[in-house]
Amino acid sequence: MADTTQQDQEHDPKEQPLISHLIELRDRLLRSLLVVLVLFLCIFPWGNELYIFVSRPLLDVLPEGSSMIATSPTSPFMIPFKTSIYAALFLGVPFILHQAWAFISPGLYRNEIRITLPILVSSVMLFYAGIAFAYYLVFNFVFAFFVNSAPETVAVMTDITQYLDFVLSLFLVFGLVFETPIATLLLIFSGVTTPKKLSEKRPYIIIACFVIGMFLTPQDVLSQSFVAIPMWMLFELGLFAGKMLHKEDEEDSETETQEE
Repeated sequence: MADTTQQDQEHDPKEQPLISHLIELRDRLLRSLLVVLVLFLCIFPWGNELYIFVSRPLLDVLPEGSSMIATSPTSPFMIPFKTSIYAALFLGVPFILHQAWAFISPGLYRNEIRITLPILVSSVMLFYAGIAFAYYLVFNFVFAFFVNSAPETVAVMTDITQYLDFVLSLFLVFGLVFETPIATLLLIFSGVTTPKKLSEKRPYIIIACFVIGMFLTPQDVLSQSFVAIPMWMLFELGLFAGKMLHKEDEEDSETETQEE
């Protein structure tokens, strides 16, 4: 009987010593890095084509005869290299989150697993949705606005390094902005607030969305609105989902109380 108990403890992840958890964490980090490296090696031969794809929203609105320029001798090599690295990271996000889930899931209760797994999957989908929203909708309006705002005597010739940094920052911004429903649900599930309290604070949240948009984007009203308005709409989506799930949890609690 004692041997059986000892074997159960050895196989129970909750009973593993700290060193075992650190070794597992190291292994999962190495796997994630390996996947990103493999993706990078697969993508790098098409780094130039990938950069052309990323720069297409700007190239489509540049005046005839204008083009992008490289102001550094190393830019023609470093830009495809950098583009491939970030593409590998973005594509590797599902595997990285899967490794994170596999590491933390043994320590979660069943009801926590029921909530956490859908949140992880939804967060990945929303992150990619934010990037797609930025590329296919926001960039066309923003770059057209910037190019058309230039004086007639100024030739618009954007540096490829500065453009990539600008685009990557916007990808990250919109990827995080689209996580607003997840943040809203986490606040509700953790007990920090309730759907009713969030509804009462809606005017302050709307103002906060525009303030965040002001800090996260270039200092123009158009870019700020492209961040603030989707953030507000996504907050409403998270609030609606929180109300529905919160109501289900309350009904389940009432049912359990009546059964007792």
